[in-house]
Amino acid sequence: MERTLVIFKPDSLNRGLVGEILHRFERKGLKLVGLKMMHLNDDLIGEHYFHLKDKPFFPHLKRFMQSAPSVLLVIEGVNAITVVRNLVGVTKGYEAEAGTIRGDYSLSGQCNVVHASDSQVSSDIEIARFFKDEELFSYDKIDLDFVYSVDEI
Repeated sequence: MERTLVIFKPDSLNRGLVGEILHRFERKGLKLVGLKMMHLNDDLIGEHYFHLKDKPFFPHLKRFMQSAPSVLLVIEGVNAITVVRNLVGVTKGYEAEAGTIRGDYSLSGQCNVVHASDSQVSSDIEIARFFKDEELFSYDKIDLDFVYSVDEI
């Protein structure tokens, strides 16, 4: 099973979308193994968006990400990274397909409701950045046999 990080950005919290978006992940059959709410400080934003630090829009992105708390979760499932990325849609909300989270709830390239890890390497780094081991849980999800075929788990 793969694990991936999802960040519900301040716009999803302010617009009352957290429950609805979380519901989509749960309905898909993905397993929630970590969940918390936090203000992202300068250090966390600097680490997480290191690749964007020199971009002209970085100060705006930083202000946006610090405008309200973010909700962070770790999701587990077979091919979880790909499944979550497909549910989320492309980065720019105005380019995202209808039916995806960003396609349904975002019109912006930056205020795009959620962040989702884009690879196993990124996922491992991002989960370790935001979660301690004791904040992640292992448990038996009772609907597993109805979500995956026997040969998939």
